[in-house]
Amino acid sequence: MRSVRLFLWGLVILFAAVFALFALQLSRPKDDLVRSALIGKPVPEFALKPAVGTHPGLSTADLRDGQPKLLNVFASWCVPCAAEAPQLAALEQQGADIVAIAIRDRPEDVSAFLDRYGDPFSRIGADDVSKVQLALGSSGVPETFVVDGQGIIRYQHIGELHDKDVAILLEQLREAGA
Repeated sequence: MRSVRLFLWGLVILFAAVFALFALQLSRPKDDLVRSALIGKPVPEFALKPAVGTHPGLSTADLRDGQPKLLNVFASWCVPCAAEAPQLAALEQQGADIVAIAIRDRPEDVSAFLDRYGDPFSRIGADDVSKVQLALGSSGVPETFVVDGQGIIRYQHIGELHDKDVAILLEQLREAGA
């Protein structure tokens, strides 16, 4: 009888310890900032053909022209990419030069996407096998990078842009141009 009682008390103590551990983890604030390994490093070397006939392609040299840019990695088949279109339009309207890489896409699909959701891009390169996407450390779409005029990555936003992100990206772009 004594061993059964000791066993039950042991279970109660174990349950309390596990509960305390969960409570501790839940009480800590969420850190949703992903620290990229490429911040402060040059954009990898690449030269992409145009994704659509209406835009020039994109290369590393285009990101080293002395002017900071936003580099948006997107795809026509990506639902969050369509959802962030108003934020990209707002960034363009406020003077941001936005270039893009279309991931595993067909020209006709990219054209239809731009017709439907807007076209804030000055250049769009086609990354048919995600080689450049992976070299950038991008694991999905959409992602947006701030690249200074020397081709150095200064900031990375992972995922869909929201209204609150517009001011952050404009500030990061301004700092990249300073």
